[in-house]
Amino acid sequence: MKRIGMLRIAQESNALAPVLSEVEDFAHDREGDDLLQATRPGQTEVIGFMKDAELSGFCRAVRERPGFEIVPLFSVWAFPAGPLSHRALATFRERLRRALDAAGPLDGLFVSLHGAMVGEEGSRPETVLLDDLRDLLGPDLPIAASIDLHAHLTPDFVDPLTLIVAYRTNPHRDHADTGYRAGRLLLDVMQGELRPRVAWRHLPMVMGGGNTLDFLNPMRRVFRRMAELERHPRVASVSLCMSHLWLDAPDLGWSTYVVTHDDPELAERIAEELADLAWSVRFELPPEFPDPLTAIDQARAARLRRRLGTVCMADASDLVGAGAPGDNTRLLGALLDHARDMRCLAAIRDTPTAQALYDERIGSTQRFTVGGRYPGSSPALELTGRVLARSVHPAFGRRVALDVGHVQLVVSEKAPLVAKPSFYRELGLHPSRADITMVKVFFPFRLFFALHNRLSIYAKTEGPTDLDAALRVAFDRPTHPRDFVESWRPADRARRQG
Repeated sequence: MKRIGMLRIAQESNALAPVLSEVEDFAHDREGDDLLQATRPGQTEVIGFMKDAELSGFCRAVRERPGFEIVPLFSVWAFPAGPLSHRALATFRERLRRALDAAGPLDGLFVSLHGAMVGEEGSRPETVLLDDLRDLLGPDLPIAASIDLHAHLTPDFVDPLTLIVAYRTNPHRDHADTGYRAGRLLLDVMQGELRPRVAWRHLPMVMGGGNTLDFLNPMRRVFRRMAELERHPRVASVSLCMSHLWLDAPDLGWSTYVVTHDDPELAERIAEELADLAWSVRFELPPEFPDPLTAIDQARAARLRRRLGTVCMADASDLVGAGAPGDNTRLLGALLDHARDMRCLAAIRDTPTAQALYDERIGSTQRFTVGGRYPGSSPALELTGRVLARSVHPAFGRRVALDVGHVQLVVSEKAPLVAKPSFYRELGLHPSRADITMVKVFFPFRLFFALHNRLSIYAKTEGPTDLDAALRVAFDRPTHPRDFVESWRPADRARRQG
């Protein structure tokens, strides 16, 4: 039996967020036999978030092929948030060393990463961890990684890995399939059936492709071409990474990544072709988002849609799904002052207030404050509301639902990742009965709210997930769309050489 390790250390980071990520923020934490059991069919891999994710897909690939033993190390995952603290990175490095010591000799390793984790003071924790893996496992042991398609590829991320497989969907809905594909390729390498040859390209562009949804043009034709390229008998995998915008990295940009079977020239040719195709959509930029008052007017005008469901209004500057803390009060304030003719659901993070209100009697009326907790954050709001319900969630912490007139507000102890209707329903609030439902993610709500959502509106409120924040990065080279860039090739050569 060949022994193959299984590991996850994953978080998408936002370098502009005011709160560091600590070990305690990684609510998903499983190891050993508990982790192995969680990845079996019918079990839940990430409680409160996803039944089958990358590790479940990887395990399915291994179980389909005899002769391999899965060695579960550990899995830690956190909601997107601010940079990983030095203390947290040191903890994970030590835990990794202990886990590998306890595991004994391995013949291969699968690791699930995000690819866009940033650390305190601009460090890159994932490259540090990958260096540790190579030091501990040696230069020849095959290591395969699954990554998000918003990963930031650099030489020190790519070089330690034998192969990389990225998501192929946005909104992401192929977590398990990505783990499965990476697992199959890793097994092929370990059995000598795949001699991987890797090529990748880096494009000096941080925006393009419109809204970057895989099932809508212009990106639909890009992903279709990727599927066509993978039909070649010597092509093992084709990936495209569309940059995470809030890393504050001077070499930020899109990347293509190709794995072939013992055909380096083919890998180079496809990586080049895909880079040209991605470059061709650079002028199709994301739409401009309205301010909160305009967004509310748009929702008000959608009378028929509101009767048939709800309007999902994303706070585009405070997206927890992109690492914001979830404490922006500007959209909430606008709903309170300018949407009195509509029923609204809203969520906000305020740790002291959630803790203080949690033990108050259901039905009691309370005065409380939300917002204004961090330097440079949005202004605090003084509110009065009736306590409706409370609960404790493994990721959101203590939550309290309050009736504040026409707005029903959820105050959470930790960042409120409002991506699913269950965030509100668990507290007795019903999105289908609301005119406006605030969400805190860019894309996933379009999937999970599909039965309720009749119109999606993004409101810009000024915060750490503003799209134009990426244009203020101190890039090391001219970068689209901030600068005019005639060709992607000069930056690619310079950046891939490190």
